[in-house]
Amino acid sequence: MQIFTSSSPSITRADMVFTDLRQRIVEGNISTGSKLSEPELAKYYEISRSTLRDALSRLEGSGLLERKANIGYRVVTLSTGQLLEIFRVRESLEGMACRLAAQNMTSKQIEDLKQLLEVHNQYKSLQQGQAYIQEEGDLDFHFCIVMGSGNKLLIRLLCEELYYLVRMYRYQFGMASPRAKRAFSEHHHIIQAIEDQDGELAEILMRRHISASRKNVEKRMNTL
Repeated sequence: MQIFTSSSPSITRADMVFTDLRQRIVEGNISTGSKLSEPELAKYYEISRSTLRDALSRLEGSGLLERKANIGYRVVTLSTGQLLEIFRVRESLEGMACRLAAQNMTSKQIEDLKQLLEVHNQYKSLQQGQAYIQEEGDLDFHFCIVMGSGNKLLIRLLCEELYYLVRMYRYQFGMASPRAKRAFSEHHHIIQAIEDQDGELAEILMRRHISASRKNVEKRMNTL
């Protein structure tokens, strides 16, 4: 039995259930392809079915669940093809976001981004060249770039609709990467282009960065 409390009146029970379920799905605690039992979840979270359905509908909008007639909600099944499609979409949209970030990010935002990379540089897995694992939201380099673009549509598409689906793939397909140190270096070059307000170069560097990650994933998948 799970009881949620919040000190903020603006955070609803549906919000808290949505956040908790999202984390459990992303990290694989609720397995891919599994059917969700609405009665069991409503009992577990001590909420009404209507409140639960609000949370489930939002998870469907995030791409983590799919709903089928006479079946209900299931956790999406991951596939290499879908992951590569997402990479191609990200390459285009994040490239655009990076160009806009070069125009719109403030000096304070850029300085915060530099400090974020200093934090990342302390990660043991990165220092050992094994993986470049970032926490979510404001601790994620790509998330901060998109937010810095100031474009509401890009923010919705990349930070809401695709973001947690990408993280789900990272968790469940493994985050180890021989590109760890190279990817970290590429982040520095992207920040420099943004600081120089060179939108064209910033977009090119981001697109190349994501394309290289996609090719690395393709190579890894072909060896499985």
